[in-house]
Amino acid sequence: MKTYEIYGDFNNNLSDSNQILVISFSLSSIPFKQRWRNNSLSANFIADYLTAFFSVEKNDAKTVARKKELQASVSYITNELLENAMKFHDDRTKNPIRFGVHLLEDIVVLLVSNCVSSEIWLKFYPIINDLMTCDLEDLYIDQVKKLAEDENNQVSGLGLITIMSDYSATLGWKINKIKDDNGLITIRTMAQFKV
Repeated sequence: MKTYEIYGDFNNNLSDSNQILVISFSLSSIPFKQRWRNNSLSANFIADYLTAFFSVEKNDAKTVARKKELQASVSYITNELLENAMKFHDDRTKNPIRFGVHLLEDIVVLLVSNCVSSEIWLKFYPIINDLMTCDLEDLYIDQVKKLAEDENNQVSGLGLITIMSDYSATLGWKINKIKDDNGLITIRTMAQFKV
């Protein structure tokens, strides 16, 4: 019996040999505001680290520009994934947020894992469904309208829509159906895009 569900484009067969970086964020010792400020720092570090694997000819403007574009893409997508993971991670768990980077020939895979409450999952599931079935442009407009009507709506999906539409990334999720001792669900979110 499967103990998980997969949505979207989730590569469930990644090997550790493709993993080039793994970072764990222990959230119990740092206040939320400080963690939030560090997201862009972490995203930039991950982007710098990953792009170091791509050689560039100093006099070749095309490869220099491509490396900068890749660096910006990795930084943005990483920041969005980390922000969502930190914002919705439930403090009742001792499990850290884990972030991994995989490199598969010409595909970059970014993977974040965090634990959420059942209530958050129930709010997030319709967004996943919409991302997989709706036109992204229409979905973006609808979500902006919903946010204008309800400023307290924290689960909008706008960052995920942007990842897919502006960065041509695919998204996938692996949801662990077995809840931990606190009734929390583990979500693994994966973004994949071509180099």
